[in-house]
Amino acid sequence: MFGRLISIMNKKILLVEDEEKIARFTELELKHEGYEVTKAFNGRDGLAMAETEEFDLVLLDIMLPELNGLEVLRRIRKFSDMPVIMLTARDAVMDKVSGLDAGADDYITKPFAIEELLARIRVVFKKRGTDRNDSKHVCKVTPMLSAKGVTLDEDRHEVMCQGEEIELTHREYELLRTLLQNKNIVLDREKLLSMVCGYDYVGETNIIDVYVRYLRTKIDDRFGIKLISTIRGVGYAIKDENKRERKPAEGSGKNETE
Repeated sequence: MFGRLISIMNKKILLVEDEEKIARFTELELKHEGYEVTKAFNGRDGLAMAETEEFDLVLLDIMLPELNGLEVLRRIRKFSDMPVIMLTARDAVMDKVSGLDAGADDYITKPFAIEELLARIRVVFKKRGTDRNDSKHVCKVTPMLSAKGVTLDEDRHEVMCQGEEIELTHREYELLRTLLQNKNIVLDREKLLSMVCGYDYVGETNIIDVYVRYLRTKIDDRFGIKLISTIRGVGYAIKDENKRERKPAEGSGKNETE
């Protein structure tokens, strides 16, 4: 418990929120938990602080004056990979997809319970810490993944098909890598959401459908192949013709493909 308190007290959070009441309430709750908080009330000031000061995490509203949150996030990603959680009053799937594509680690819809925000902050810090430890101590055994002429080189972060490089966003790449790492295994949407986005956000599985559609446009349609199969009522899989498909656990749905 003491060690957890010390680790929290060392964390600095930048809160970029134009609604002063929400900003003040969130600041007080974060400080009560032991975090150090700096506030900005518009996108331009928030970006300037992110560029000139060191923070462990940014809580970033989307609807900001002067510079909107998505643009602030895109610019932050040009010079830093610090964790960013988006705060949004907009619950549309495409708004969330845009934030994730721009490099957000997570998002939370306003109004939110402070307990949920605190939990998401802890998850982001834990995941980032695990990623750093993995990169230092774990050797990759199979950096090259492939299926149906598509190759993914984990060391070079590169995807190729028929001699051409395929430009993918971070989330598209992570989804493709996850499916290739689990060839012939049917993964349901909830599991894919958790594996690709790093959290389990129940009820938002249609985000995975959006990313699958993007991958099919960039790979299947462009190169005339069928890479990702839809297992109706279950999820998705990349099938290897040389191996038999592994079915999902009993009771998880019919195994029909299209």
